[in-house]
Order: sequence, then structure tokens, then C-alpha cells
Amino acid sequence: MSTVRPMVEAWADFARTRGTEPAVTVDGESVTWTALDVRSNQLAHALADVGVVSGDMVSIALPNSVDAAATVMAVLKLGATPQYVSHRLPAAELSAILELARPRVLVCESDLVPETAISRVRPSDVPTDARAEALPLVVAEVMKAPTSGGSTGRPKIILSGGSAVVDSAPHHPMRRMGFPLDGVVYTGSPLYHNLALVALLSGLSLGNHVVLTAKFDAAQALDAWARHRVTYALIVPTMMIRISRLPDEVRHGADLSALEMVVHAAGPCPPDTKRAWMEWLGPHRVYENYGTTEQVALAFVSGEEWLDRPGTVGRSILGEFDIREAGGSSLPRGTEGLIHMRRPGQGRAFGYLGVDEEPVVDGWETFGDLGWMDEDGYLYISDRRTDLIICGGANIYPAEVEGQLIAHPAVSDCVVVGLPDSELGRTTHAIVQHDGAPPEEADLRAFMRERLALYKNPRSYEFTTVPFRDDSGKVRRSRLVADRVDWGVLQPERGAGPSTL
Repeated sequence: MSTVRPMVEAWADFARTRGTEPAVTVDGESVTWTALDVRSNQLAHALADVGVVSGDMVSIALPNSVDAAATVMAVLKLGATPQYVSHRLPAAELSAILELARPRVLVCESDLVPETAISRVRPSDVPTDARAEALPLVVAEVMKAPTSGGSTGRPKIILSGGSAVVDSAPHHPMRRMGFPLDGVVYTGSPLYHNLALVALLSGLSLGNHVVLTAKFDAAQALDAWARHRVTYALIVPTMMIRISRLPDEVRHGADLSALEMVVHAAGPCPPDTKRAWMEWLGPHRVYENYGTTEQVALAFVSGEEWLDRPGTVGRSILGEFDIREAGGSSLPRGTEGLIHMRRPGQGRAFGYLGVDEEPVVDGWETFGDLGWMDEDGYLYISDRRTDLIICGGANIYPAEVEGQLIAHPAVSDCVVVGLPDSELGRTTHAIVQHDGAPPEEADLRAFMRERLALYKNPRSYEFTTVPFRDDSGKVRRSRLVADRVDWGVLQPERGAGPSTL
């Protein structure tokens, strides 16, 4: 008997067989499988009425909510692809993404959206008594299309290489990552974050009750885990840090007896934080996943394995990893180099909109992370890709921020780097070169808020008249970061004068 079936078929089956059980909960608001099926059908008909058909792209800009989850399902029920973005995007950034995605429709609630010819649907305008008959079975060829700022400074869209099907077999990567059958899955990230969208789609398709939050709060997360008997939590390291800082009586007072696995991903976790979690929950309940949004390959490691090999992100559960030189030659085990990955026996596992795809040799891809592998195939990360800033689990590309900042008339040059932060991992710091009087920081902040999502905006600014590029126009970001770490407090005589949020 096949373990693979369309996601939409699985959802319909669960609506029939467990209709009165909770399917999705957001901040305490729960909806049953039957109600979720009805609501997603209603939204699917509303989308079809404005022309959405199989193969279309549908952009979604909604905060986490029951209707947001139902909208994702509605898009897939039509065979279209959900292209989720932050509902807080400034109009300019949203316009650039919409121009690239060319969606059939934008689903949003906000009036603060760019003036485009794209049709819009507001879920709040779709009445709860709208037509809700089941739709013909169709499978979306592209399950999701998350966005990225991209290292070039221009937005790009990553097209998932897989269709909207689910495989419940134990050997499937999602199952090997611990996704349960008929359990309770929690994620604290917004749905525009690939991690959260995977948790929603895989969680529902495997028959789980999925618990979301509109905004992460450490104490509320623990309360939700206890209240809803969460069995599987997929979170980012910043959430771990914030939960670990709760008073002992709060952490130890929460009933987490149902919790079987906490999986952290989307950025490096401080070793002390990881050890603290293993002491609290036990190493058998703490796991780590390493991969990229492109999901060419995935590594996975248990707490017990990590204690035996501190620092490892595990061995492959999907695809292959290899350590190679910049030129592509494979390196011996134990030697540091560029982490490469591939899916053997098949073509490229993803596609891009917005950038020219780099040619690949024998299917091997690299995304710039440095690392090494031991003799047993365990992967270790030496350094995340040099330009990428991972702040609280969110990816920020300096080129994208710099491309907007340089447009300010008082900025003659700029460079954006990630400074170490004990809670967020890295925070975005802008070094601004000016020729005359330094620009007003408040003016720069207002300027940037109109152009980029708030989480991408620099947390701190530094002003200088001293050029930071060499004669070839290159800048050594690692040196700039190291200097600022060494200084502790940025020195005014070195041309620095930051202030933080």
C-alpha cells in the first residue's frame, strides 16, 4: 500500500474521520478539522472567482491566524502555489516581490499595499456562510515559493522542487525528522518563514493538530505546549534562549509530559543554551536540523549524538553532503572547506525566480557555508555563509539592506554586517560613510522603514568619513566585525558612533 498521497486528499480524509477534533490553534483560537475544511473551501472558491487556476502563483501577506492557515490550504486545493510574504512589508519591497512573482492574486487584509493591477482578496470579506462545496482533486506541482532577499540585493523566490504530496513512511525525511502522526505540532515562527510553513503543511498532512502563535512569547509558548499537549516543537535558537531565561519555577512548573521532541533549526544554537535544554528536558528530546530553504539536503542529530560529538549538526537524512574547495574538488575528511550538497539520481531540487541559476557540476550545490565532516559522516559548521546574517532565525542579506541604504542622499557608501548577539545570534549593523555632515540617524531609520521589512532594518548605525573599501572596491566584512567585537564599545576616534534600538 502506497504511503504517498496528495496533501489535499489527506486533509479531506481527516475532515471526514476526525471532524470534531482540533486541527489548527492560533493563540488559543482553535478550529476543528471540519471547520477548517469548510473555511479553506470557501476561500478557495473566492480565489477561483478572481481567476486562480492550477499552476498559478498566489501571494499571501497575512499575520498568523486561522484564516491564514486556511488560505494556504485553499491555494493548494486549487493546484496553485502559495507565495507567502510578511504582512508588514513596506510597499516598495512588496511591489518588487509581486513584480517578480506575478501572482494571479494577492491575499491580504491591509490597505497599505502597492497600487498594482493584481487582484486582491481579503479573507475577512469572505463570509462564513459562503459556498463551501468540495473542489475537484488537483495537486500543485510546486508546493511553496518562499522569498529571499538574495545575496545580489534583489529579491528572489525559491520554488520548491516538490509537488504538494505527503509521504507517511518512516523513512521519509519529514518522518525521520520526527514529525509525528496524529500528534500535536508547534511552531512559533510566522508563516512567511519557511520553517513555519513546513510545520503547517507537513503537520496537517500527517494528521497533526498544529499550534501557531501570532507573535512568539516565551511564557505563552510554554503555556501552549502544556495546554495543548504538544508532542513536537519546531523552533529557532532565539526562542530557545528566551525560554531558557524564564524563571526556573515557570520552566519547571510547565507540564511538558507530552513533549517528545524539540527540534531547532534556521541558525546556530549557542552550545551553553543547547546543554541547558538537554539538562532540562533530557538529551533524548532535543534535536537539531541543518539545511537550507532550497532543501537540497538535510542533516539531523539527536541530543545524545551531539553530546558524543559536540558541535555537529548531524548526518544526512536527505541528499548528500561533501566538503569541497571553491573550485569544486572534494577534500579529505576532517578538512575545512565549502559545504556542498546534492540529491543523487535526480535533477535540481529547486528553482529560482529573480536570479540566474548557477551551473552545477554533477548536481553539487553550495550556499557558502564552511564546515568539515568526520570519518563517520557527521557534519560540522565552521562558519555560516560570510554575508548572510541570521537574526532570530530570519535570513538577512546585507546586499539587500545596502542597496536601499545607499539610496539616501547623505550616504556616500555603506556596508552592513552582523554583530554577535547573545539572544538573536546576529544583529544588523550599518557602517555609513558620508562626505559632509553625518546624516541624522532618525532620518535614516525613517527612510529605511519605508523600504524594507522592520526585521531587516539595521539595529545600529555607525558613521565615518574614512573609506572602508580597498582599491579594488572590496570590503573585508569579517575584519569589520572582528574589530567591533574587539573594541567592545565602538570608538569615536575610529569613526564610529553607533546607537542601538
